[in-house]
Amino acid sequence: MNTKDVRCRTRLNQFAIMAVLALAALLTAGAKGDSGGAVKYGPAASELMALVEANPDLKSMLAASIEQARQINPDRNTNPAQSLEEYFDFVSWAETAMPWALLKKPEYPEIYDNIYQSLVYFHFLVEQPLPELEGKGLVNNTLQYAEPFASWLNVFSQSWGSFLDTPESWNETYYGMALNDPAFGLQNDWYEDSGNWSTFNEFFARYLKSPAMRPIAAPLDDSVVASFADSVPQGVWAIDGDSNLVARDPVPVKASSLRSIARLIGEDSEYRNAFANGTFTHSFLNVNDYHRYHFPLGGTIREVHIIPGVSTTGGSIWWDAANNRYAFDPSERLGWQSIETRGCVILETDRYGLVALLPIGMSAVSSVNLEDNVKPGAQVKKGDMLGHFAFGGSDFVMVFQDTVDFTLEAPRDTNDEAYQHLLVGERLGKLTLREDD
Repeated sequence: MNTKDVRCRTRLNQFAIMAVLALAALLTAGAKGDSGGAVKYGPAASELMALVEANPDLKSMLAASIEQARQINPDRNTNPAQSLEEYFDFVSWAETAMPWALLKKPEYPEIYDNIYQSLVYFHFLVEQPLPELEGKGLVNNTLQYAEPFASWLNVFSQSWGSFLDTPESWNETYYGMALNDPAFGLQNDWYEDSGNWSTFNEFFARYLKSPAMRPIAAPLDDSVVASFADSVPQGVWAIDGDSNLVARDPVPVKASSLRSIARLIGEDSEYRNAFANGTFTHSFLNVNDYHRYHFPLGGTIREVHIIPGVSTTGGSIWWDAANNRYAFDPSERLGWQSIETRGCVILETDRYGLVALLPIGMSAVSSVNLEDNVKPGAQVKKGDMLGHFAFGGSDFVMVFQDTVDFTLEAPRDTNDEAYQHLLVGERLGKLTLREDD
């Protein structure tokens, strides 16, 4: 496996929607009754069908995107939805399917691989560039960023997320699958009793057995920034005087509308322009990671809000025919976070100014959840729990003001530019006051 493919896998969990690589017969069975009677579509599929019938342009573009995907990969074993009708069946089935739809496929025997392929496949179908969308400022000229389809992706995410919150989404068989897949780390004795998980999302947002499972680096020294999540750091970028990210290779900002830190924090926030000339950093959480996030520093909470977004991938997807798998690379652009559902907590530290903490629900369910005690005026310590993600790709952004310099100290992989995976509480970096430089 080449380095790019490995990196694709570790950065995934950005993404949206659902299980995949299902046989056409399985898809049809999911949408039809046992007697072969009338098709009973799920709510998201029904809404999409209504949108398509009311919008001929959308219908034409969705059919064209599916056809382009078919031309790239005509194999029904790995691309079962090859027409509008099959796509509607697929969506309806996916609304109540498990994230590892084809766990038994010999090419992907582990849950992690199946979730990866499933999520990427869904977006592959609507990631095809369309000439009708050229010049409209959309990423890659693809349908998943175009209205009304982009908003419909949220409808699907909500429908699927509701299913993953039901007891039908979890049982002893599913637990055994997760236990046997080392990617989820259930063998490490980190987590609470598995008897506490009665739904898939309770498993996905599992608690630690105790805080001792994630020791906090230098708990009394706020110059040391602790890792806020089990995640892979992506780097550090400067912010200019207009509160825009400064583009640097190899992470160019492709769309000016996505450069703005003010937009990222929220146009209604009184702190939207408080980070001009500051510093931006972010980390990816993968699908197998512990999905609760913690405060990287202590201080006083000044503002809390949730900003709705859309369920898109923010990266490039392609069919890797040589390896018979779908591949995903989010590294082509920086700034896609600003269109995802996100939380924003403004923390005032004692010495290092304001820090913006932004958990990003990057896709699939795109669910950002904050603890009940995370409210303006509350005092928090480094390592306190901030919130959790329900199922989906996830990211965490942290933004500092211009009074400090942030140095990312996470170790890098041997002979590679990528940073190593960190656990909650491990040392992420160091803050210094610029006046002390």
